[in-house]
Amino acid sequence: MRRVIISGGGTGGHVFPAIAIANALKTSIKEIEILFIGAKGRMEMEKVPAAGYHIEGLTISGFQRRLTLKNLTFPFKLLGSLLKARTIISKFKPDVVIGVGGYASGPTLRIATARGIPSLIQEQNSFPGVTNRILGNRVQKICVAYEGMNKYFPAEKIVLTGNPIRQEVLQIVGKTEEAQQFFGLNPDRKTILVVGGSLGAGTINQAILKFVNDFPDQGSFLKTPGVSNHNITDLQILWQTGKNYFDNINASFPRQKSYNQKAENSGQSQKSTVANRSKPETGTDNLVILPFIDRMDLAYAAADLIVSRAGAIAISELCVIGKPVILIPSPNVAEDHQTKNALFLVNRNAAILVRDFDAIEKLGITIIATLADVVLQSELKKNIAELGITDAAARIADEVLKLGKDNE
Repeated sequence: MRRVIISGGGTGGHVFPAIAIANALKTSIKEIEILFIGAKGRMEMEKVPAAGYHIEGLTISGFQRRLTLKNLTFPFKLLGSLLKARTIISKFKPDVVIGVGGYASGPTLRIATARGIPSLIQEQNSFPGVTNRILGNRVQKICVAYEGMNKYFPAEKIVLTGNPIRQEVLQIVGKTEEAQQFFGLNPDRKTILVVGGSLGAGTINQAILKFVNDFPDQGSFLKTPGVSNHNITDLQILWQTGKNYFDNINASFPRQKSYNQKAENSGQSQKSTVANRSKPETGTDNLVILPFIDRMDLAYAAADLIVSRAGAIAISELCVIGKPVILIPSPNVAEDHQTKNALFLVNRNAAILVRDFDAIEKLGITIIATLADVVLQSELKKNIAELGITDAAARIADEVLKLGKDNE
């Protein structure tokens, strides 16, 4: 096998696993040509070249589930994308084609399977999207991250591989002290890590804002057994607001100031993290507010409890990290994927679920109740860690290589 096409993208949840698979293939076969096919205007057109791979773009876009004039152009974009995918495949002559989800994977896999080229899809969610459900009947292998996927795909094609995740975030052992110093955290306090994605999650931010404002530093959080004297001075929050929300959230705390102490000390620029860090100028220093966290390994290392959305890749990372998690699924995703992903963990007592519409009122109470229950935290850690898969990219690459050998 010498040539592989990887198609898909649209979000980091598709793009970064695709790059991880490509890297794993290069590790296995030194002399291999890998071509990406993405959607023009989407993030893969920037991230894939930055990772050192060539990419071709299709004009495809999504079909809107509501009535909109954009749907009038969809058939023309689909036809144009099918024709271009056919041209690319004819020229590149791949031995195997991989679909990772996203707009571009549909046309690419449709042409590849019609030509009898061995093909594989990687389904990241516990409930597959329409495109992958259709493609599942056409491809040779389906790599999944969750058990029980034979409800949607032919059982004989399914391989449980897990989701490829960023290897750098897995290395957290022994980094707690470094993490506390990096973010300016107090080692004597419990740390709550709040993440809502790179752009941020409005509901999560509002819920944390209410949590902080409702329980000021001089008062008790909640009269919960075991934490009767537990107040805000006992906790600290490492809070990634997302770049779209940072200015407004930061302005809500007039006592705080931005500084770049770590960058100054190291002599390096930390624009997206430390340079934008906010801490109180007076009073308790229990908040570290950032628009984006580059060093997620250190953020995970510092955390005692994590509040997160329930994207497929985020959950895969959290399973490997193995810490107590409160999941707040986004309601703004196709077919409510995130709720289904979260329930897979919740039903195994591996995470706590707070619905998006309940989050503003219930998240703070849930955080305190979880921190108060040491037994629950232990159970959550044990159960979520049992679901972690660290070598997913290598497993998927192995399935690709098998398809390539079968085609020789």
